[in-house]
Amino acid sequence: MTAVDPVTANAAEGTGPVEGTGGYVLEARSVTVRFGGVVALNDVSIGLVPGTILGLIGPNGAGKTTLFDLLTGITRPTSGSVFLDAEDVTGRSITWRARHGLRRTFQRQQTFGWLTVEDNLLAALEWRGGGGGLAGDVLRLPARRRRERQRRTRVDEVLDLCGLGDLRTVPASDLSIGSARLVELGRAIVDDPKVVLLDEPTSGLEEGEVERLGEVMSRLAKEHRVSVGLVEHDTAFIMNLCEKVVVLDLGSILATGSPEEIQRNPVVAEAYLGT
Repeated sequence: MTAVDPVTANAAEGTGPVEGTGGYVLEARSVTVRFGGVVALNDVSIGLVPGTILGLIGPNGAGKTTLFDLLTGITRPTSGSVFLDAEDVTGRSITWRARHGLRRTFQRQQTFGWLTVEDNLLAALEWRGGGGGLAGDVLRLPARRRRERQRRTRVDEVLDLCGLGDLRTVPASDLSIGSARLVELGRAIVDDPKVVLLDEPTSGLEEGEVERLGEVMSRLAKEHRVSVGLVEHDTAFIMNLCEKVVVLDLGSILATGSPEEIQRNPVVAEAYLGT
C-alpha cells in the first residue's frame, strides 16, 4: 500500500466532503512549516470529518505536535492554508479559532491548580459572559441567575460524562495525573466545540481512565458530531478507536487509511511499528 493523501482518500470512500468549500470541518491544505533550515512539515494535507475520530501517529520528531500547533494557530505555515468550517483561518488568532469551536489539549498537563475541578470547567465558559453585564453581576438580575443555572447544568453533564462527579470540589492541584487529564478534556468539551484536538491524552492514565477517555471520545463523535483529532503513542488505543489513521514521518505523510490498512502496510511496519 502506498502513501495516500487523507483528504483524497476520505473523499473517494464517501466519508469526506460535507457542506462547504473545504468539505471538512477542519482542514489543512498543502501546509509546509520551516524553522530555519529544518522542515517540520512538508506539503501536508489533512481533513477532519464531522462526527469522526482521526488518529495521528508517527515517531518522535515526525511533526505531529507541529501540525496541531498549526491547526490551532500557535504556529503559522510557511506555505499552505488552514480552513475551519470552509473559512480560511490561516491568519486568525488562537483565541478566534477557540471561540469558533476549535479546542485543544497539550502533552503537558495544564489545569488551574488553585481552582476546584468544577471551577476549572466553569472557567472555560466565562468568555461568554454571565448575562446582564455589570448590573447583572451586582444586582443578581434574572438574566444573570438564568445564565448561571445553565452553566452549572452544563458543567454537571460534563463532569458526569468524564467520571469526575465525585471530584468536583477537589482542587486540581491535588489530583492524580490521570484525573487531571480528564479535567483537561472536560474543560475542552464543556463549551460544545466543533473540533477537539488531543495531544497524547492517555499519558499518565490508568487502564480504567483510558477506557473512560475512549468512551467520552466515542460519545462526542457519535452523539454530538464533534470531530476528534488524536495524537498518541499508544497505537493499540488509536487502532481500537479511530476510523482513520494518518502516519507522519519526518514531516511528511507516510500513509493513511483504516486501522486495518495501516497495520498491514509494510512501509509503516518498517518505519514506525517496528515489524
